[in-house]
Amino acid sequence: MSNLEGQPTEAELPVETETGPCAELLEGRDVPLGRYTVVRRSLPNKTRRTVGAWCFLDHFGPEDVTGRPGMRVPPHPHIGLQTVSWLLGGEVRHRDSLGSDQVIYPGQLNIMTSGRGIAHSENSPTEKPPMLHGLQLWVALPQESRHRAPAFQHLAELPEISDKSVKIRIVVGELEGATSPAEVHSELLGADIELSEHARTDIRVRRDFEHAVVVTEGTARVEGVDVAPGSLLYLGAHRDTLRLETGERSRLFLLGGVPFEEELVMWWNFVGRSHEEIVEAREDWMKGSDRFGTVPGGEEPLPAPPLPTTRLMPRPRYRKH
Repeated sequence: MSNLEGQPTEAELPVETETGPCAELLEGRDVPLGRYTVVRRSLPNKTRRTVGAWCFLDHFGPEDVTGRPGMRVPPHPHIGLQTVSWLLGGEVRHRDSLGSDQVIYPGQLNIMTSGRGIAHSENSPTEKPPMLHGLQLWVALPQESRHRAPAFQHLAELPEISDKSVKIRIVVGELEGATSPAEVHSELLGADIELSEHARTDIRVRRDFEHAVVVTEGTARVEGVDVAPGSLLYLGAHRDTLRLETGERSRLFLLGGVPFEEELVMWWNFVGRSHEEIVEAREDWMKGSDRFGTVPGGEEPLPAPPLPTTRLMPRPRYRKH
């Protein structure tokens, strides 16, 4: 998915110190996605830039797309990241410059590794279900992987853990002894969790991971904090378990990972390390360089927005004293 802001900016982060366990509720912001969709963006946030290597999180829908085009994101480029597409409702067709052509359905995973450069489009099929709902996430690639060849992986089935009150799908990484086959390049966790009414459960997590939760349906109490759609609850690191409780049926997505210490330059659809790198990627896209290839289908590619007048600076996951 593309960041379609006309004037994408770098997020300024407040001064803070390294934290252990915490419960920091962060409000997302509404961002138009093309002409037809508005998403709720939780990462990057003015307080937090990353959770592990997760560096971007959009929650879209639930939206009734009956008689409407639904998702329409034309061909656009990426560098230095992986896109993780997770649907809760509806269908989206992914096409990329590797030749991949894959419709994703709820409960399935599309994960695209941009490496040094790739282009893709994401559109609702002409014949589609009435509701569109899901998450689009990016993972920053570490230095040793960010210039690798691009790749695409579709997983129709993922491991599940369930009992009478909770069902967990392991989207990426490992949780409670179950491991996703998704190929990632840092120590990472992504899990979709469904909770029944009046559920209460403790989930074992890695102590060296920092974690965050976004609620996609209903409301949930996480470590004593009520969370509803539209917010991200950052939970810090140094925990052995996470307590989840509900009154009503709810659904949430758990993010986790080893804190990502590399400083990033994030602008438009690019994750790099320097101003010059971003400028070069933009120029390559605008001149139709072979670096990004061509997405089949004949759609007009999305032009890059103008660069800001100030120099793009690498940013840490938080601002240190």
